[in-house]
Parts: sequence; C-alpha cells; structure tokens
Amino acid sequence: MIFLQLFWEFFKTGLFAVGGGLATLPFLYEMGERTGWFTAHQVADMLAVSESTPGPIGINMAVYTGYTSAGIPGSLCALVGIVTPSIIVIVIIAAFLRAFRDNKYVNGAFYGIRPASTGLIAAAGVTVAIGALLRTDAWQGWSRFWTVLDWRAILLAAVVYAVSRKWKKLHPAFLILIGAVAGALFRFAGA
Repeated sequence: MIFLQLFWEFFKTGLFAVGGGLATLPFLYEMGERTGWFTAHQVADMLAVSESTPGPIGINMAVYTGYTSAGIPGSLCALVGIVTPSIIVIVIIAAFLRAFRDNKYVNGAFYGIRPASTGLIAAAGVTVAIGALLRTDAWQGWSRFWTVLDWRAILLAAVVYAVSRKWKKLHPAFLILIGAVAGALFRFAGA
C-alpha cells in the first residue's frame, strides 16, 4: 500500500509543481505534514543534500523520501511517480507540437504559469529561509523574540551573501563548500 501511496503523492507533485525542483517544496511540506514521512526540518536537509548532489532537486528529494519510507522499492515508486506526469505531457506536446506552437490559448496559459511558478518558488524560499535562520521550536512569544534567531546561521548567510556579491563570478560550489566547512566547524566547536 505504501508503494502505491508514494507513487500517487509524487505523481501529484510532478503534475502540479511547474517551475522545477524548488517548486516541489510547497508540495513536499504539505505531504510531510499529511503523511508523517518527514518533518519540515528534514525537507530543509533534503534540499541541502539535493542541491549538492548531481541531478534534479525534485527527483533527488522523491528518491530520498521513497528510500527512507520504504527502502529501494519505495524510492523507485516515488521516482516513477514524479517523472510520469512530465513524460505524459512531453509525449502529448510532441504529438501536437504544430497545433500548440501558435495557439493563443496555450501561449496565454504559459504566460499565466510563469508568475504562478515564481510565487511557488518564492514561497518555498521563504519557508526554507525560516527553517534555516530561525529556531521555531524555541518560540516563547514576542517578548523573547531574540531567542528564536539562529545567530550562527544568520552570520553564515550574511558572510556567504557578502562573498557572493563581492566575487560575482565565484562558482556556487565554492559557496556551498564555505557553508559545509563552517557548519562542520560550528558542530566541532559545540556551538
């Protein structure tokens, strides 16, 4: 039963997450709350690992979720589920490419999809930023707001941002490496 559920959940995600891997994040947060397969904090960890490993983010996250939920067969079910909608759409579009090319309704639909996918990605970015920079489990009211801020994460984000602005041609892998080294040093120091 879990295999069918994994396939179906990721099929829906693949069908509606237009805009790439980051557009899957709102669906994953909702899926985690509903199914209990992972927490919001684990989604942020999955995103970090998916960003630093080869392959599309959405597929990496689906395979990871499937594997942690039901082993290798679960990862295969989640993988097939998330890529099947894209395959179906590509086959349909390829069959009718000439008819779609100049269709004003299709052009209008794609015009409307762009801001929607931008909004999904922005919402995912805000959710990831909150998860990375705030300790929401420490919330005790507005009078103790400062206890919620994760100062190490905020400092690291500011340093990485400053480095990325100063040296614009710096490869993103180097910035990821800076974050990994800083995180390891913070963990080593017990901070």
